[in-house]
Amino acid sequence: MNAKALLLCIFLPLQAAAQGFAGLGTTPQDFTQPNPETVLRFPQDHGAHPDFRIEWWYVTANLTGPDGTPYGLQWTLFRSALAPERKGQEHQGWQSPQLWMGHAAVTTPNAHYVAERRARGGIGQAGVRAAPFEAWIDDWQMRGPDLDRVQLAASGTDFAYQVTLQATGPLVLQGTKGYSVKSAAGQASHYYSQPFYTVSGQLTLPEGPVPVTGTAWLDREWSSQLLAADQSGWDWFSLSFDDGARMMGFVLRGTQDFTAATWIAPDGTPTPFPDGAFMATPLDRQQVAGRDLPLTWRLRLPAKGVDVTIKALTPKAWMDVSVPYWEGPVTVSGSHAGVGYLEMTGYAP
Repeated sequence: MNAKALLLCIFLPLQAAAQGFAGLGTTPQDFTQPNPETVLRFPQDHGAHPDFRIEWWYVTANLTGPDGTPYGLQWTLFRSALAPERKGQEHQGWQSPQLWMGHAAVTTPNAHYVAERRARGGIGQAGVRAAPFEAWIDDWQMRGPDLDRVQLAASGTDFAYQVTLQATGPLVLQGTKGYSVKSAAGQASHYYSQPFYTVSGQLTLPEGPVPVTGTAWLDREWSSQLLAADQSGWDWFSLSFDDGARMMGFVLRGTQDFTAATWIAPDGTPTPFPDGAFMATPLDRQQVAGRDLPLTWRLRLPAKGVDVTIKALTPKAWMDVSVPYWEGPVTVSGSHAGVGYLEMTGYAP
């Protein structure tokens, strides 16, 4: 059995048996749990947390070409553990309990290009180093002296990109000082973002190279049970407004939906909002990959005067990967104008 087949045998049975999206609602067993008293520390927390079950380094970017054409870009590295790995008990080689998966995508007004990579921890094929910062899976890389300035690269069968991300604002702790509650039952994660990247670089598409500029958003999150057992998935929104403010909001769909949001002032000061303060209403649904997906939404955060409509750049931004989901760039209009990203997971065909 080759390494790729082995990884499929490891990942897919876990997904098939799981509650919630991609197993995120299953019992956390002996893994470390997020703690509201934990103080996030940098650069240490830019690195991996192998005693937690799940973790990701997630970049989305809204870009523009020389002729004004809008594009979207995604680069994601996921870490999932078969068993807790405590400090001083690191496993090397194929004995490592750490599994890695990467997703990369480019979205245009008329197409969506996506690729996936998988790796086993302990053999050097994938990993993360906190300082100098480096995250990689095969030749896909996110690398820099720190998270303030990084080079991002990935490629697939019919696309590639190489871009530079430069932070123009501070890291933002989501939830309460980085402790983000995900359900009424208390599921939570440690969660922070860098929503103030500027981007420059090049996309390589079937029609040729395209120089691009724009903005990007990094999400960093780790947990051991992100969803409650009755939650099937989420709708996640990251918005960058023309006036310099940012907003993150999500809906976790379940027996009773759970919502949260963070308003981020232009200087990076965050204001978190609890369940019920943020409202997301689907306005238009379309059939995508055999699923009925809401691609236009009305989003409201009354405490900050936000009442906007977001619309997908294209319905085609379906991530046809091991655990499929929709993710793509959106435009923002209404009380605030801007751009952003929408992710929707757990929608059944």
